[in-house]
Amino acid sequence: MLKRVPDAVEAIALADLGAVRIQGSDAERFLQGQLSNDVTQLPSGRAVLAGYHNPQGRTIAILQLVRAAPDEILAVLPRELAASVAARLAKFILRAKVAIKDVSADVRIYGLLASTDAPVPARAAATRVRIGAEPARWLSIEAAHSAGPVGGDRQLWRRMDIAAGQPQIYAATSEEFVAQMLNLDALGAIAFDKGCYTGQEVIARAHYRGRVKRRMQRFRTHATQELLPGTAGRLSDGRAFKTVDAVRGDDGACEFLAVTALSARDEAPSADAAAPIEAAALPLPYELPQ
Repeated sequence: MLKRVPDAVEAIALADLGAVRIQGSDAERFLQGQLSNDVTQLPSGRAVLAGYHNPQGRTIAILQLVRAAPDEILAVLPRELAASVAARLAKFILRAKVAIKDVSADVRIYGLLASTDAPVPARAAATRVRIGAEPARWLSIEAAHSAGPVGGDRQLWRRMDIAAGQPQIYAATSEEFVAQMLNLDALGAIAFDKGCYTGQEVIARAHYRGRVKRRMQRFRTHATQELLPGTAGRLSDGRAFKTVDAVRGDDGACEFLAVTALSARDEAPSADAAAPIEAAALPLPYELPQ
């Protein structure tokens, strides 16, 4: 049962998410040189997806960027990564007028489900933004001490992320995948016409010069299965995969996002003797670049 908040939308506590605050007159310019998306186009009422990558183009974290104030941006990500991401970003401040802090302990984050696409009413001391192009899903970031709902079905929110083809990076998968393997280009999380940022050369080369043969795809197992982020396995057609995110249904079957070859023809032969996983491919709500 979802908990109801005072303005009649339904809320799910996302206690496993945290936030990094980037604040100062140079906050936007600083992030523009660190993240894959165009931070200068970040609106005030919508969360925008961006990747934070290492110099090899591998994804350290996926961030939901939220403009909390003209000179303040919040990056929402798994709480387990917040401190390390804040510390890593802080190494590159140099002379920029910006302060970076892991504020996970200072905020509570909720997912809001609206019954219509009308804007969710404002709530005192809360920052509320739509998630990308999804009209019925919102993030609410509130002070940790504020009175608010608790609980809700966290697995339902994860199930909706997976159905939307929305990847997440956790400690177990940080720096495992190049940006396009996670479909960040298909999700609008990469701006190919902006200036340089960390990992940009590798990501741009994959976009302009070569076909990406391994991408995140969506599956559902035929039988009871336990998969976790980072779990590796093999599908029944021989393709090796690595799990990005997963959720179990009431019947025990697992719906999951995994990076694997687009075709069995792209998979190199393997001597792996592990039993393959029987799983049906499910559609993504967006087209993969060819």
